[in-house]
Amino acid sequence: MVYQTTDVQYVIANNNLWASPLDQQLRTTLVANLSQQLPGWVVSSQPLGSEQDTLNVAVNGFHGRYDGRVIVSGEWLLKHQGQLIKRPFNIVLRQEQDGYDAMVKTLAQAWSQEAAAIASELNRLP
Repeated sequence: MVYQTTDVQYVIANNNLWASPLDQQLRTTLVANLSQQLPGWVVSSQPLGSEQDTLNVAVNGFHGRYDGRVIVSGEWLLKHQGQLIKRPFNIVLRQEQDGYDAMVKTLAQAWSQEAAAIASELNRLP
């Protein structure tokens, strides 16, 4: 976990207690959210074959900031019927309360919001 203390400085948290690595939690949550929001789609974190659509998500920012906001940013790339669709994302949300717990909840809210945005885009595909 990283916390932005000024416009140019970041601090890495040393004593966070996660149930599993953050990348694994983000992947699991994304798969669960997309599965729920994309009825009729098979969503898996494992490749299902070369003929299937493939979504790759790169998270570049996932942290709290000194001004009480959280940042979730990155980009996703979808291979769909031979085409590549690439979209950046940058979500900035204000924490409702101070503290680490509020930051984690707001980060989860932002990640869920991005999952909904991805699902919305995928639902518009032919």
